[in-house]
Amino acid sequence: MIEVNEKNTKMWSNIGPRATYGLALLDLIEANSRVYALSADLGGSSGMTRLMSVYPDHYLNTGIAEQNLIGVSAGLAKEGLIPFASSFAPFITHRCADQIRMNMGYMHLNIKTVGLGSGVSMSILGNSHYGIDDMSFMRSIPGMTILSPCDCAELVMCVNAAAEYEGPVYIRMTGEPRMPRVYENGFEFQIGKANKLCSGEDVMIVATGSMVATSLDAARVLAQKGVETTVIDMHTIKPLDLSIFENIPVRCKLIVTVEEHSIIGGLGTAVAQYIASQDGLPKVLNIGLPDEYVKAGGYAYMLNMCNLTGDAIVHSILRKIEAGG
Repeated sequence: MIEVNEKNTKMWSNIGPRATYGLALLDLIEANSRVYALSADLGGSSGMTRLMSVYPDHYLNTGIAEQNLIGVSAGLAKEGLIPFASSFAPFITHRCADQIRMNMGYMHLNIKTVGLGSGVSMSILGNSHYGIDDMSFMRSIPGMTILSPCDCAELVMCVNAAAEYEGPVYIRMTGEPRMPRVYENGFEFQIGKANKLCSGEDVMIVATGSMVATSLDAARVLAQKGVETTVIDMHTIKPLDLSIFENIPVRCKLIVTVEEHSIIGGLGTAVAQYIASQDGLPKVLNIGLPDEYVKAGGYAYMLNMCNLTGDAIVHSILRKIEAGG
């Protein structure tokens, strides 16, 4: 398997998540002939240009037909193969919702779907290409596993783990080239097991995807203001690692969720649903994309407009604490 080390993670960060995905899948096919790459006419956009050249028999292009993409993937899975099907996040989820519901949900076939450009990273292409509610749909499918890597190194680990996992998986890719590195080296990645990145007793931030690095930035600013913060990398949205809410410090004032996804139906909803069923846990502050179709712009502009920057997260947390949680 491709090695997750400092040299590779630096290179992956520069080329971005989609190109990194293509390299990870190429390495998988070299190691396991059961793995197949599929695309709805987005092989290049999925970072698979080299893969298509080196292993043309392991790449299938269904054309701009996402419903067929899932149907062909289902056929491969029924034959004991491991299909990885990729398209832009709203296309790989909503356009083929019934095929996902039946083939990945009801039939529980071993299909791996990959949402490219989730969140608002498709920038000026606008709301038709934004993945603002893909997690909310995929979370509703019984038996679905959802992975949301925080950087390119964790994306490689997610791809490798998904290939070994028996069952339907959705990998949600946020970010763009020159994506901040959270991990310089690999760690013992385990589906369903969150990773604690730093510890503090005043606030717990549970973040996913691109917002993990941003939350670490926010935690450093909060520390300067006397607020000690725990930051959790919740790379698996379903099944959610509920063990992180055990033994929360008594003085913890707030649990904060941060995600590049709608505030409805994603990580924040999953965490709030659990917290509401428990006694004695802090209140929850959900930070995410607004429940609206926002004006399109460059990626950095979009994150700033949607208050998904380190400074904006700090401001939201301090305001909530000052208001009494």
